[in-house]
Amino acid sequence: MISFSDLYCVLTAVVPLYVTMFLAYFSVKWWTIFTPDQCAGINRFVAIFAVPLLSFEFISRINPYKMDLLFIAADAVSKLLILFVLFSWAKFSKRGSLDWAITLFSLSTLPNTLVMGIPLLKSMYGDDKESLMIQAVVLQCVVWYTLMLFLFEYRAARNILIQQKYFNGTNGIINTERNMDNHGGIQKLGGGSVGGEDENFNKVAPDSKGFNPIVTAAAAEEDGVCEQSVQACHKEEENKTKKIDGEEVGTPEAIKVTEYSSSISSEMLKQILKIVWFKLVKNPNSYASILGLSWALASCRWGIKKPQILENSVTILSNAGLGMAMFSLGLFMALQPKIIACGNRLAAYGMLVRFVAGPAVMAVASIGVGLRGTILRVSIVQAALPQGIVPFVFAREYNLHPDMLSTAVIFGMIVSLPVTVLYYILLGL
Repeated sequence: MISFSDLYCVLTAVVPLYVTMFLAYFSVKWWTIFTPDQCAGINRFVAIFAVPLLSFEFISRINPYKMDLLFIAADAVSKLLILFVLFSWAKFSKRGSLDWAITLFSLSTLPNTLVMGIPLLKSMYGDDKESLMIQAVVLQCVVWYTLMLFLFEYRAARNILIQQKYFNGTNGIINTERNMDNHGGIQKLGGGSVGGEDENFNKVAPDSKGFNPIVTAAAAEEDGVCEQSVQACHKEEENKTKKIDGEEVGTPEAIKVTEYSSSISSEMLKQILKIVWFKLVKNPNSYASILGLSWALASCRWGIKKPQILENSVTILSNAGLGMAMFSLGLFMALQPKIIACGNRLAAYGMLVRFVAGPAVMAVASIGVGLRGTILRVSIVQAALPQGIVPFVFAREYNLHPDMLSTAVIFGMIVSLPVTVLYYILLGL
């Protein structure tokens, strides 16, 4: 059972993160030290420098030749199973969408193993299980964060090409290259799209014909035109309720975009994958994973050590990675009208996905690949850890449900200790 000293060890790892987060929150909410643009710049620093160097640091320290293959297989099977279910739902269900598939995948499969997992699992199951948690962290950095970046970039490229395909040749022509350059669609995270692309995709220029009665009213000043103006306004409001993939759009013309989004041609798919490839090539997180794994393979094979200058250069920024990520989270919280930014219902759904669905699928996958005993319990408890911080950084950088991820991180870290202890007790019965 967990002793008080073990609990204190966990708190010493978690409490400083909350101190950092609330310091950032008060800096904006009370002291108004940072502007929204400065907050965005801080998150950009985290995404471009701190997170990649943190990933490189952890990956380069692992011994790839001494990995627990069954544990890795269970982790991979659980994530691939969830990925298959979510993308089948996005493809075949009318209520499904790529956006929510990406977010739900992050919520259900990417826990905070680094901060919470290592001290907590060591306290529960002994020091020898620390290596399993480090392996889980490395797999997240090398495989699953890279996959997340691919999905983010795929979504951004798909929306841009769909927008270009629809608007070219119409009255609402939009020059796609100019649109991406002016609104940040290609300027973020090594060429990744952030928020401008989504906003432009969902905000279509109103049909000018719908406003002709208003113009006529201003010119003719006739009594009957007022009624036409009111009808036109009502028509405009009704148009705003139409949705594409769950998002509001401006006019009936935008509804036609769904015809393209539901069926992507092979030629369009090639263009999307080409765009995604070039963006990932310029993404520092991709290089961090490749270089970190390459160094780990070489150093463990031939006993090579990093030069002290290189070691210190990497460490000085990687040590700030988690702290800066939490600082960015606090800044984001302060810019929202309320702490539970996504609303109570979505927050409840997120907690269910994080603490129930994820561990349940992990249990099935672990048993399926043959895990038994203590390692089986470790794999399930590890899946019940709170939401990871790095996925929030990516979600904010690409502007895909950052409110949902921020709520999952904040409240996940609050309730994670009693939840994981409950799993520990139940699995030990």
